[in-house]
Amino acid sequence: MNIYVGNLPYQTTDNDLRDLFSQVGGVISARVITDRETGKSRGFGFVEMGNAEEAREAIQRFHGYALGGRNLTVNEAKPRR
Repeated sequence: MNIYVGNLPYQTTDNDLRDLFSQVGGVISARVITDRETGKSRGFGFVEMGNAEEAREAIQRFHGYALGGRNLTVNEAKPRR
């Protein structure tokens, strides 16, 4: 299951995201989206978890979670169009 994570602090790395979501279950991938030109974080990312039940638990646990002074927005990612 793919999870959208928004309102990330701009200094958050892929590894930070992986470490956070690993507290709930197995993380297949974790990626903070960066601007193509500057390489700086755009403030959101995606986490892929192999187990849907663990992913739902992660969404419930981390939605509104305070990270670096910001409250995360966490929900199931919508498919790309």
